[in-house]
Amino acid sequence: MFDIECDTLEGLEPYALEEIRERFGRRCTSIVLRSGRIRMVYTGELQALLRLRSVLAAYLVVTFDVPRPRALLGHQHFTRLLRVLEMVRSLGVPEQYRTMRLSAAGEDSSVLTRLKETLARHIGLIVAPDEGDLLIRLRRATQKTGWEVLVRLSSRPLATREWRVCNWPGALNATLASVMMRLTQPSEVDRVLNLACGSGTLLIERLFLAPAQLAIGCDLDREALRCAQRNLEAAGFTQAVRLEQWDATLLPLETESIDMICADLPFGQLIGSHRDNEALYPRLITEAARVAASGARMCLLTHEVRLIERVFERYAGLWTLTHVVRVRTGGMTPRVYLALRTTTPVS
Repeated sequence: MFDIECDTLEGLEPYALEEIRERFGRRCTSIVLRSGRIRMVYTGELQALLRLRSVLAAYLVVTFDVPRPRALLGHQHFTRLLRVLEMVRSLGVPEQYRTMRLSAAGEDSSVLTRLKETLARHIGLIVAPDEGDLLIRLRRATQKTGWEVLVRLSSRPLATREWRVCNWPGALNATLASVMMRLTQPSEVDRVLNLACGSGTLLIERLFLAPAQLAIGCDLDREALRCAQRNLEAAGFTQAVRLEQWDATLLPLETESIDMICADLPFGQLIGSHRDNEALYPRLITEAARVAASGARMCLLTHEVRLIERVFERYAGLWTLTHVVRVRTGGMTPRVYLALRTTTPVS
C-alpha cells in the first residue's frame, strides 16, 4: 500500500482522476483532490503509475514522525529514506539517474544542505541546483505531525514524453493534449483531422488512446510538418498519419468526411495576432463544419476566449458547445472547447 500524490495542470484534476479510476479502479482509495494535485492510497504496482498520461508527475509520499528535518539524518530515519530512494530508482534504469535535487522551503539552509549532500554521497548522484533526475520534495505533513518526503517516480516529469524528439515554439503540453483527446471519446473508426497541427502533439496523444480509421495533420508551415514527422516516427505512428501542407480554412477534403477535428489555435502570442484571429477563427469554424460529418466532435484550445465564444454564438446552427474547460498552463489560462456538429454541412 502506497501513499501517492499526482501533480496536474490546474483545471484538469477531474479528468486526471477519471483516468486514474479507469486504469486502477479499487486499487485507489482515500482520494483527495486539491488545486493541481490528487492524493490517494494505492495498492497496485508503482511501475503502472508511470503509464498515466493526464498527470504531470507522480510521487511516492512517505511520512516521517520527526519534529524537524535535522532528525532525518539520524540512522533509523536516514536508512529508511535511502531504502525509499533506491526503490524509486529501481523503477527505471541506472543511466536515467545522474543528478538529484532536494526541493524544500529553506533548501539552502545548513541543515538541508547537509541532508542533500549526505544523500547524494550515499546514492552516488550529483546535487543539481535546478531540475534533478531524482527529485525529492520535503514539506510538513499535511494531516499529521512530522514531515513528508515526496519522491518523483520517474527521472523526468510524466508530461515530458519520450516521443518528443523535436521541440516547437508554443508546443502544447502533452498532458493537456491527452485530456483534450479523451474528451472526444476516441474510437478506432474515427476519421481525425488536426488543424494547424504544429509538431503533432494532439495527433500523437490521440493515437495513444485508440487507433483511427484515418488521421490527418495539416499546417501551412513546412518546418512544423517536418518536426511533426520526427515526433511521429519516435512515437511509432508514421504509417498511421498523413501530414499535409494545407490551409485550415480551405481544405481539399470532401464534405462530411471527418468525424473528429482538433486544434491548438493560435493565441496571438507566439503565433499570429488578435487581428489575424478575428478573420481566421470564423473561417476555420465554418470550414470545419463543412468537412465534419453529422455528429462529429470538435475540440479546440485557445486563450482568445471572447473571440471564440462570439464565433460559436454566431455559428450556433453549425456547432453546439458541450464542454468548456478552463486550464492553467505555461502561465496562461486558455480554455478547451468541445463542440458537436449538429446540422448538415454548409455548402
